[in-house]
Amino acid sequence: MKKNLQIACIQPSCGQDIQSNLITVGDMIRKARDRGANFIATPENVALMEHRDEILRDKAERLDDNSVLRFFSSIARETKAYILVGSVPIIDDTGKVFNSSFIIDPSGSILSQYDKIHLFNVNLPNGNFYRESDTFCSGDQAVVAKCSWGEVGMTICYDLRFPSLYRTLALAGAKVITVPAAFTSFTGAAHWHVLLRARAIETGSFIIAPGMCGKHSGGRSTYGHSLIINPWGEVLEDAGDSEGVIIADIDLTLVDESRARIPSLKGDKLFNLTYCN
Repeated sequence: MKKNLQIACIQPSCGQDIQSNLITVGDMIRKARDRGANFIATPENVALMEHRDEILRDKAERLDDNSVLRFFSSIARETKAYILVGSVPIIDDTGKVFNSSFIIDPSGSILSQYDKIHLFNVNLPNGNFYRESDTFCSGDQAVVAKCSWGEVGMTICYDLRFPSLYRTLALAGAKVITVPAAFTSFTGAAHWHVLLRARAIETGSFIIAPGMCGKHSGGRSTYGHSLIINPWGEVLEDAGDSEGVIIADIDLTLVDESRARIPSLKGDKLFNLTYCN
């Protein structure tokens, strides 16, 4: 297995025009590849940042005839890189819509699909509210993709707050875990860095977290700060709060070293719970 990998996170500020978003993201992917990246990760809602539920549902396409995935497949073939498509809305045969992340291999084939398990339904103290379940159905499968150089666990945004998913992925063999996100500016400033570093430390994994940035429809804003974090919890690259590309050379042997130093993945214990009055 290849020991070193050039990882890139693409950090755009997407809006309501799908074609414009894809042109911007495509140019950023090509720049990342020109700088040597061979795994290029894009954020959640990479093709469309839209606050209206009815528009999101209307724009959802089937997996077998999906214009956005065709675009990313073409870019993967062109650049000969693995592409993480952060998320796009996918409608199935029953009319259910899922927020789905994909890894596309260098031949342009879809290697894996992950449907977001934990949906963001909250009322924030700053007055904003989010109801992902008004648009999307929840997935129910954890996913580990087998790339040519190793295993990748897949998550999306709000999943970050549920550490059991990350532990499951690491125990299943994932040495790299992706977290494409469109984290709000409010929650991002408070929790983004600390949660991502915690997931890296808990699992002894590299965390690849491409984030959306900027202001979007409906008065919403996203935090940015795409991060690449090593298994010891150290931030290797941080994209800040504006559009850009970050790249890091990662050594996958550090995963085994970190897990040997702190073998917490092997330390689970069964225990009883006592309530005391």
